Amino acid sequence: MKSYIDLIQQTFEFPTMEFNVDKNELLFNNVPLMDIIKEHGTPLKLNYLPKIGEHIGNANMFFKNAFKRHNYKGTYTYCYCTKSSHFSFVLEEALKHNIHLETSSSFDIPIIRELYRRGKISKSTYILANGYKRPLYTQYLSELINEGFNVIPILDNLKEIESYEQQVTADTVNFAMRIATDEEPNFAFYTSRLGIRYNDVQQLYKDKIESNPRFKLKMLHFFINTGIKDSAYYWSELTRFMFKYCEMQKICPELDSIDIGGGLPIQTSLQSGYDYQQMIDEIIENIQWICNKNNVPVPHIFTEFGSYTVGESGAVIYEIIDKKLQNDKELWYMINGSFITQLPDSWGMNQKYIMLPINNWDSPYQKVNLGGLTCDSQDFYNSEMHSADLYMPIFEEEAEKQYIGFFHTGAYQESLGGYGGIQHCLIPAPKHVLIDRDEEGKIVTKVFAEEQDSDSMLKILGFKDESFITPVIKDEVPSETEEELVETKI
Repeated sequence: MKSYIDLIQQTFEFPTMEFNVDKNELLFNNVPLMDIIKEHGTPLKLNYLPKIGEHIGNANMFFKNAFKRHNYKGTYTYCYCTKSSHFSFVLEEALKHNIHLETSSSFDIPIIRELYRRGKISKSTYILANGYKRPLYTQYLSELINEGFNVIPILDNLKEIESYEQQVTADTVNFAMRIATDEEPNFAFYTSRLGIRYNDVQQLYKDKIESNPRFKLKMLHFFINTGIKDSAYYWSELTRFMFKYCEMQKICPELDSIDIGGGLPIQTSLQSGYDYQQMIDEIIENIQWICNKNNVPVPHIFTEFGSYTVGESGAVIYEIIDKKLQNDKELWYMINGSFITQLPDSWGMNQKYIMLPINNWDSPYQKVNLGGLTCDSQDFYNSEMHSADLYMPIFEEEAEKQYIGFFHTGAYQESLGGYGGIQHCLIPAPKHVLIDRDEEGKIVTKVFAEEQDSDSMLKILGFKDESFITPVIKDEVPSETEEELVETKI
């Protein structure tokens, strides 16, 4: 019978730049994963930090090439969408590469201030402030603007600007407007709930920005949920957006930039079918053609790539702890973790990741289902992006261990799952290790967080809180002036 490596090599062009096999063990970016497992155990979350800078460099190169090819006269600015992963190690690694930031809520702003305190950003760093903004968010943004930070609030509704009218004392405030795009035809709603509808853009500018000498409209913002895809839907929405930009630029000469959002995809299969350079070329060509047609200068371009920045840096590694044959043909490999708690997109959105065994690549293979530890029927993973079936090496439990890895998991999973919090069936957050390379290219590892323990869960649930107050009723009948309750500590 053929081995697992034979299956992979006949299905894909393997090895790749990212994945290779040495002595029947998987290398991830030339990192020997079995060495990491022997040192730290499983389940284990990993982040390979050099991947972040690699992707930032690639995106800058794609836009530079497209600008040169089409003689595009604008500039390109790379922003990182913080909601993809707020971890300090992600932000600090990304900021080494001369990028800027995009925020989504008031809780981003203390992070911005801490990055500034640490010297990781300056007041000239662009802070694109997105999202529907509650009063605390607009207050924080106003304070940053008053202190000279390069903040561009992206207006999401018609009333938001009133907060800045009341709170900003700076001489100039640069604004953007998010345009409410139409959703994909098969979506539950026709138009996005986010942003300002096309018919209101010009009136908002006339009423609130043009009439205020301190306010300037500098940017229009565009984003669709499906991301940057070569589809009729994407090109239709981008074209509609660019015609609105040209219309507004003619009445608002300060308008000189567009933000085309995020949505540059990451690889979810060893089969790579996305041509990043070609897609960026076509975007630039379309923007330039529409501007030329309308006799409008081409805009400076901002992006806010999140998943693309950090997604491919992440991995989660499990051990197969049991094999269960539940009927004549359904074989389950049980992992020592949970998909629901640790890879929530895999069950919530049926997201597929690159899944590969870490060892035993010379063993024959069989069709399997992967099961998690929770008691929920949805805690499973049973197919790959390229196939309706999932295959794994055959191994003998008594004689050897089997480890598997899910790759490109670095975006959103921790924030969606609730890092270090309370999870389904109290499954703990796994140990988290950062992998980097020193100046000589040698692999260095650092433990970011140990596996979550029961004490931290008990504290969150209120079982370890020594200041918990319980009302106790006195035995005697109190007078009208007596306190009926006394406080005791447990």
